[in-house]
Amino acid sequence: MTIDFNKNNDGLVPAIIQDASTKNVLMLGYMNAEAYQKTKDTKLVTFFSRTKNRLWTKGEESGNVLHLVDIKLDCDNDTLLITVHPKGPTCHTGTDTCWAETNATNYGFISHLEEVIEDRRLNFKPNESYVSSLFAKGINKIAQKVGEEAVEVVIEAKDNDDNLFLNESADLLFHYLMLLQAKGFKINDVVNILKEREK
Repeated sequence: MTIDFNKNNDGLVPAIIQDASTKNVLMLGYMNAEAYQKTKDTKLVTFFSRTKNRLWTKGEESGNVLHLVDIKLDCDNDTLLITVHPKGPTCHTGTDTCWAETNATNYGFISHLEEVIEDRRLNFKPNESYVSSLFAKGINKIAQKVGEEAVEVVIEAKDNDDNLFLNESADLLFHYLMLLQAKGFKINDVVNILKEREK
């Protein structure tokens, strides 16, 4: 890895810090060659502090260190993407990120879909919403619907119509997300179990 520390004539390169698990961006710092080497040697992310004019290991006072997972260099050789496992909040203000965001796992559209399901579950309008009406019928009906959709996925998997197979798969996933919420869970609870099994 050949990092161009002299591109900006100050010996520093930006270092974007990303949570290795959630993929959220936690902060932005700057590294010189010495900070980069110390980060590699200690496995704790160390920056060059422009305000303190010295090396600064994140969490050296608070204990909220950033455990190094990986370092990638961009195509121009002048910006680092550093993935970490953070210990505690990253920002000095006490928030998870320097943008005051919660460092929660996000599955993109699936997380959005979970929010929609939760909204329809909590803001009960059974006459206006399919989701609300299914929740109104109780967990047995939701579980039955998941079973029906699972059978339809199996049937379509044995045929050659990919469009039908994918549509039935979407129906199964949607109703499974509903069943999880009916039981008080979300998809991340299932993912955490899969992560434990990977070890």
